[in-house]
Amino acid sequence: MSTVNTAPTRLLRPLLELGAFLLVVIGVGSVIGVLTAPGEWYAGLAKPPFNPPSWLFAPVWLALYVCIAVAGWRTWRRAPAGRAMALWVGQMLLNWLWTPVFFALHLPWPAFGVIVVLLGLIVAFIAERWRRDRVAAWLFVPYAAWVSFATLLNGAIAWLN
Repeated sequence: MSTVNTAPTRLLRPLLELGAFLLVVIGVGSVIGVLTAPGEWYAGLAKPPFNPPSWLFAPVWLALYVCIAVAGWRTWRRAPAGRAMALWVGQMLLNWLWTPVFFALHLPWPAFGVIVVLLGLIVAFIAERWRRDRVAAWLFVPYAAWVSFATLLNGAIAWLN
């Protein structure tokens, strides 16, 4: 009787799932970012004094997308059809929606509505994961901080223009 070593298979599947999460989150976010890059319209807007330099956004979002993907993967591994996964998917869809609404459609006020709901879903995800998966919750804390700042920035730009 031969025994098949399934340990490599058990290790490979989670890594492939993590790779898929990273690929989708970073890939879709990057494509949206490239297709809706800020142009003349954004350059011509009045901005608040706390507006960060443009070069800062890409590295910040790359780091955040890695955290978002890992948190999503961890949630998927524990409860792929649960409330936390629904919150994760919802925030991801709104995250991807905000950029085209703001930069492609040039609609700062509707984008502000999107980002406020996005921030609510991020906070709800943190609260939902806090007792069940503290790591996933903590991975969303920098994201919540950045989106809080982005909400303030979006609101200020909408107000000034």
